[in-house]
Order: sequence, then structure tokens, then C-alpha cells
Amino acid sequence: MNFLKKMITWIIGIVLVLGIGVWLFLKQAIFGANPTESRLERIEKSINYKDGSFQNLSYTSVMSESGSYWEMIKQNLNKPKDATPSKELPSVRTDLKKLEADLPTIVWFGHSSYLIKSKNTNILIDPVFSGSASPISAFVKAFKGADVYKVADIPEIDMLFLSHDHYDHLDYKTILEIAPKVKKFYVSLGVGAHLEHWGISSDKIVEFDWWENVVVSNEINITATPARHFSGRAFTRGKSLWSSFVLKIDGYKIFLGGDSGYDTHFKKIGEQFGPFDIALLENGQYNLLWHNIHTLPEETYLAAKDLKTKVLMPVHWAKFDLAIHSWNEPIKRLLAAAANDDSLKITTPMIGEPVVLDKNYPSSKWWEF
Repeated sequence: MNFLKKMITWIIGIVLVLGIGVWLFLKQAIFGANPTESRLERIEKSINYKDGSFQNLSYTSVMSESGSYWEMIKQNLNKPKDATPSKELPSVRTDLKKLEADLPTIVWFGHSSYLIKSKNTNILIDPVFSGSASPISAFVKAFKGADVYKVADIPEIDMLFLSHDHYDHLDYKTILEIAPKVKKFYVSLGVGAHLEHWGISSDKIVEFDWWENVVVSNEINITATPARHFSGRAFTRGKSLWSSFVLKIDGYKIFLGGDSGYDTHFKKIGEQFGPFDIALLENGQYNLLWHNIHTLPEETYLAAKDLKTKVLMPVHWAKFDLAIHSWNEPIKRLLAAAANDDSLKITTPMIGEPVVLDKNYPSSKWWEF
């Protein structure tokens, strides 16, 4: 009996220690904060918010109904050897602070981070420059060669977009470092709670529900549009929204896709705002186990057609290993899906290689090595 009591006491002690450890870990600033007070009141009035969390337009389970977390664990233990590149990725070193952009110019930094410069306006999307896409910096490291650009290389930013709050799009270290350079943050509804928790002044933050529009100037107009995804930085999900954005700038229309599974919203956005001059769409980190929240490459092609875009620039690949597929499989499958379509141009720049609308669309197969 005494032995049993000791065992029970020992088990309770371990559980308490682990519980306290987890609690202290989750109290770190990197996890951000959930919306409260006036921000929460606004969220609760949203037609996209129900039963304590934001909802997709269509029913969406993060894990496919035919999948399981056990299957996901097994797949992760048996990843292909080429899930990460065998060599350092090539890149182009562009002086972003001296970049001239009479036409809208896009410079990709790998995954979903990129700079758009049009005339004298600098726009940064989902920047991750810390070298990791995880709350623990030793995990989910950037591929060799994919992290050549740092915050020090970035010019003063007029507009910084955040599509949602996942670690591969909203990076705590990057935000802290880059904040002094940023005039205004344009973010999905609820994401502002994280930014304010990290010391960003509320007057620098503009939050969007889906279909809300902001006129920035005579030449710049922003509309937040739906995506099919989810949010959350710890154990709770759906406390902030996930979005795509329609950016009208200097006579051009650009679609900023964020993360999204395939659904009818692409067609609706295309009918309402298309045709687009370019669409930046996720193409990577997919799996049939989470098919609802990330497009397969063939669906990325379909989304581009639904949006009526002239040019497709695939992103969300070539920097982090967040799925089971080979690192360069996404681009191969996408190009195969669009091989017989002469009406859609696909541009595939190296990291740092400028894309200039109506002028320069890089298309080398730099991933073949």
C-alpha cells in the first residue's frame, strides 16, 4: 500500500511539473494573445464568427475525415530523402533599398514572404526572416540558401500584410525586428491582438473581415477576401481570421493568396475582381490528410483559372519542410498541370530574382539539380 501511495504521489508530481512547464512555455510572448475587449466585440459581430471561432465558407475539417493523427505521425517518420534539397538553393542578390520599380516589381524570399514595390511604395507580405517557422527555433529550419535575406536587407515598409497567424506567416522575431521600419500593418481580423501584445501601437494596425475594403490613396486600394484555412498559435484555433487580399495599385490588380484549400471562393473572387495581372498562390506543403486547407498543385492551377489571372506566381514552397512531399515536387506537378494551357503564364523566380509586371517573368527551372 505504501508503495502504491508513493507511485501515485510520484505520478501526480510529474504531471504537475509537466503541467507547470507547459503553462510557462505557453506564456512566452511568441505565442501572442487572443482578442479581448473592443476587438473581441467586433469579432463577435462578424458573420464569419460562430460558436467561439471563425468559420470557413464551406465545412472544413483540418484533418481530412479519412485521415488520422497517427497516420500523420507515421508519414513524418518515413519522409522521402529529398523532402529537403540536397544542395544549397540558388538565389539572386538584389539591393532592395535601391530597387527601381516604375512597374510593380515582386521579389520573393522563399515560402510565402515577398516584397512588392510599385513606384515609391514598398509592400511586404508575411515576412519570415528568423530562419525558422516554429515557436522553437531549432525546429522547422529554412533550407540552405533559402534564408539569404534578413531584416537588415529590407527597406522602409509602407504596408505590411499578414494573411493569418501561423508561424510560417507571422514570425515573432521578424515582427519585433522589422516593426520600426513599418508605417502600417494590414492584417486579418484578430491578428492585431498578437501585434499589440508584442508592442505594436494600435494606430499602426488595420484589421479586415472578409470583403472589407480600405482606400489607402488614389492609387492603392485593398480588399480582404476569403480563404479556406484556419488559425492558431497554441492549442486554440479560430480566434483570428485567415484571409487573402486583393491589392489594386497603380492601375494593376494583384491577388495575395495567403493559405487556402480549394473551394468556390476563388471563382467568386475572380468574378468580382478579375481578371488579375498576377496571382500569388500557395503551391506546397499539401497532403491528402489535410487536403481541405491546402491546395494540391493541380488545384493551384484551377484556382488561378478561377481567378482569371494573366500570370501565376507559386509561393509557399522552397524554404521549409512542412509536409511529406519532395521539396521540388510542387512546382513540377503545377507545371505539368498547366502544360497545355497557353493562356496562363507561370513565373518561377529564384529567391531574390525580381518579377516585373508586363516586363520580366523569370521561368528558369532552377530547382533541377
